[in-house]
Amino acid sequence: MESNVGRGRRGESIAAAWLEARGWTVLDRNWRDGPRELDLVAHRDGTLAFLEVKTRSSDAFGAPLESIGPRKRRDVERAARAWIRSRTPEIDGVRALRFDAVSVRLNPSGAHEILHVEGAWRTGE
Repeated sequence: MESNVGRGRRGESIAAAWLEARGWTVLDRNWRDGPRELDLVAHRDGTLAFLEVKTRSSDAFGAPLESIGPRKRRDVERAARAWIRSRTPEIDGVRALRFDAVSVRLNPSGAHEILHVEGAWRTGE
């Protein structure tokens, strides 16, 4: 049986491949700032997105995106600020920053369901 961490990492890999197939460049995966983590950081067409990925194999514990509450959003925002401070030269040309959410529902058939919510929340919500 796959652990929650293993399932989460697999979902992040699926989400990264899905984004790249749609023209995004994944700049970082599982970037840490102390206890805080950014699942994915990606760039496309002048937009820098910090993506929180939630992976589920069933709805037994609720829909994936329901688990991104206020505390998690604050942690992602703080980690995003730290990422920007550490990577400023690399983000030249970025015109917009965004917090996105990606839901990955794993199906035994391998036909995973992916939902990308652009602008899932704004800073301070």
